[in-house]
Amino acid sequence: QVQLVESGGGLVQAGGSLRLSCAASGRTFRPYAMGWFRQAPGKAREFVAAISVSGSSTRYADSVKGRFTISRDNAKNTVYLPMNSLKPEDTAVYYCAAKPTAYSGQAYFSPNDYDSWGQGTQVTVSS
Repeated sequence: QVQLVESGGGLVQAGGSLRLSCAASGRTFRPYAMGWFRQAPGKAREFVAAISVSGSSTRYADSVKGRFTISRDNAKNTVYLPMNSLKPEDTAVYYCAAKPTAYSGQAYFSPNDYDSWGQGTQVTVSS
């Protein structure tokens, strides 16, 4: 498995921005599709965004389309999630996840597809 460490969370006012990062270490980073998920108190973990191994394919939850953008830098073993126009309902713990895959062009939205998870970073958006 690959080890994942998220960073970049914090407290921001509604309408503000944050950029989350997820640094991977351990096994080779490139054969992994990557995803971001979030979990608010009392709610199930939900899909936010995903990116394929090659970076050519991305997927987003409808609730974040147009506001969040997932990207990856394979040379730095890092995936990013800039978040703009944040809303109070975006408040959650955000998790990075990795899925080993031979399909370089596919992004995965189900948490069951992923086998490595970070510890999470808290994002709090005040109204």
